[in-house]
Formats: sequence, C-alpha cells, structure tokens
Amino acid sequence: MRLYLLFGLVAVALAQVERYEGDKVFRLKPVLAEDVAFIKQLAKDIQVDFWSPEGADQVAVNMDVDLHVPAMYLDLVHTQLQQSDMEHKVLIDDVQAAMDGQSDNGPAVKSHSYTKYNTWPTIESWISTISASDSSLISKQVIGSTYEGRTMTLLKLGKKSSGTKPAIFMDCGIHAREWISPAFCQWFVNEALTTYGGNAAMTSLLDQMDVYVLPVFNIDGYSYTHTNSRMWRKTRSRNAGTSCFGADPNRNFDAGWCTLGASSNPCSDTYCGASPESEIEVKNVANFIRKNKATIKAYLTVHSYSQLLLFPYSYQYGLAAHHSELLQVAEGASSALRSLYGTRYTSGPGATTIYPAAGGSDDWAYDLGVKYSYTFELRDTGYYGFLLPASQIKPTCEETMLAVKYIAAHVQKNLY
Repeated sequence: MRLYLLFGLVAVALAQVERYEGDKVFRLKPVLAEDVAFIKQLAKDIQVDFWSPEGADQVAVNMDVDLHVPAMYLDLVHTQLQQSDMEHKVLIDDVQAAMDGQSDNGPAVKSHSYTKYNTWPTIESWISTISASDSSLISKQVIGSTYEGRTMTLLKLGKKSSGTKPAIFMDCGIHAREWISPAFCQWFVNEALTTYGGNAAMTSLLDQMDVYVLPVFNIDGYSYTHTNSRMWRKTRSRNAGTSCFGADPNRNFDAGWCTLGASSNPCSDTYCGASPESEIEVKNVANFIRKNKATIKAYLTVHSYSQLLLFPYSYQYGLAAHHSELLQVAEGASSALRSLYGTRYTSGPGATTIYPAAGGSDDWAYDLGVKYSYTFELRDTGYYGFLLPASQIKPTCEETMLAVKYIAAHVQKNLY
C-alpha cells in the first residue's frame, strides 16, 4: 500500500511540471501605432508571455517585441499576424525542445558545477562549502528568509581586516527564469577566490574592498522554475483577494514605485506588489544595503537577456546627476566585455535605452546614495532568450567578469 502511495505522489509531482511542447517565441517589429495597438489587443485576447519588453504597457514603435505564444493559440496568432502585415519572425520554434536542450544535467546530476544550471538545493550546499573554504577571504551571513522560508545567505569576499572596508554589493536571480544570472554569481565567487594572489586586479580589489554577493535573490521563484514552471518570473507570495501569486521584485523597490512600466494587477508579471518592499526578499536586501550604506560604493544587479549595461534612471526619463561618469564607465566596461568574444552590449539609462520601469533595485540604490549602480542584462539578444544553453555559461561568465572588474577598478580609484 505504501509503495502505491509513493508512486501516486511521484505521479502528482510529475504532473505539476508545466510543459511547453509546440509553443513558439515570436519577434514582432511594430513600426506603426496600429501595430502597437494590435500587440496590446492580442495580449488582452489570449494568454501570451512577454519576454521582451516585460509587459504589454511597455510596447512602443520600433522596438523588438518577443512573445512566447502557447501552442493552442498559434493558428489564431498566425492568422492575425498575416492580416496585420506587421514584420515578424519565429525565434524559437519549439519552446519545450529549447528547454530540453538548455541543460544536459538530468535529474541524476546532483553535484555542483560552474558550467551547469544548478538547482537551489545544490546552490545552497555550495554556499555552505565555499563559505568555509578560506576564512581569510570569504564568510557568510544570513540576511533573512524568503516568503516560503528559505534562507537568504550573503557571501562576503575580501581580505580580512581589522577595520571596515568599502564594499560592492552584487545580486543575481531577481527574476526567477533568468537562469544565467545566478550562474554568473557562482562563477564570480569561484573566480575571485581562485585568482586571488595570481590576478593583480582581483587581488587589489579584495585587499582594498569587500564584495557582497547574493547568489540567488528570488529563491522561491527560482526553485519554482526548476520544479513547476520554467517560465515563472515573480516571487511566490500570496496576494490577498486573488489566486495569482507573487510580485515582481524588481518593481517592488521604493523608487517611483508603481508608476511607469509597473502594474497594479496581481496577475501581471510586472505586478509592483501591495506596497514598496511588500516582498520579504526585497525588504531583506533593502535593509542590509540601508544598514551598510556608508560603506557600499557600488551596486550591481545581474539579469538577462538583451546584452545591455544599464544605469539610472528607469523610473523617469530625467538623467541621473552623475550621468556622464556612469555612461563613461558603462561604455568602458562594455568595451572590456567585448574584447574577449566580440559580444556587443549597449549602455545607457534604463528608461531611454530599453523602456521605463519603476521600482527597480538600481534606481533605489542610486537614490539611496550608491553612486555606481548598474544593471547587467546578459546574453543573448533573443535567439535563446531565457533558455540560454548551458554551453554558453562559461563564455558569458568569462566576458562578464571583465566588465565587472572594469567597474570595480573604477570604483576603487574613486573611493575617496
């Protein structure tokens, strides 16, 4: 009887994993106001998943719009696209096939790897192991728990010193489905520890500064993408009065909260939350940065995809007070990144470079007084989108390291 029950539970668990056979990702190119209206109407009529931009309200003319369309709606979408005459192409022909091809680490592979997309339990045990690997260079501290009770552990890298050192704060995995992001934070930690003493830039950085790394910000959401729904983006909190879960953590910071490019609808992927910092994960991070704002000189947040290096502002079109310096540093960092594999990044303020989006962590950190505040949007530009194959983790992380080191060196030079 117990065996039957076990098989029953396994069947239920398997049944919960969302499948995407035959789903397609389209790239639409709206060049007229009626094209924009068409896309917004389509989003109202059927359930489409916006990959870029992040919601219907951000669609504008002359912008690439990447839409994940479920198989059941394909005939309808094809017909409507032909009638509309809008330029379009298929980026991903079968979403499930792309997902299956994203990683060759089947359920049997439990050990941690820097070139695979690790599950949260694997990352958690890696945090525990790596934080104990060299007490003179790395330590960990808990900054709180997630909505579902998972531990948010921050790694602190830097040569131990008697006084307080200036610091850089970096987080990955704010949006659950952007798997390449947490892969980068893990890569960064390993690279920092293994090249200290051998690489002049890294040695100088860790001697002079501390780097705080939050390997996965939205742990509940990230876990859910591995167990239930690969395309999940938000947190997993319960919203009163609706069956829709979660808020967008990168719309939940107190920076122009819930104005441009954010939604007050709890079912939206860009839902701003019930109030600023309503999401416990956001509150935990904000509290830590507030408490240490005297020492935190730079804030780096890692997302995907689009190959962009953005800085404030996203919640308004006005330029940041330090705009010219921020742009100069972003362009230098992008150029350093490009030197390795020729990958091209575009730099600029969020609102004008991609689209306005209120409640973002980089704007909030900047307004708090963290001058060097940047958002990375890693590879690629849409061919794989959120489903970047594991074979691209290494080159993506290698080139991104060059950009991060460039920013860090500039921050070091301008500490005092």
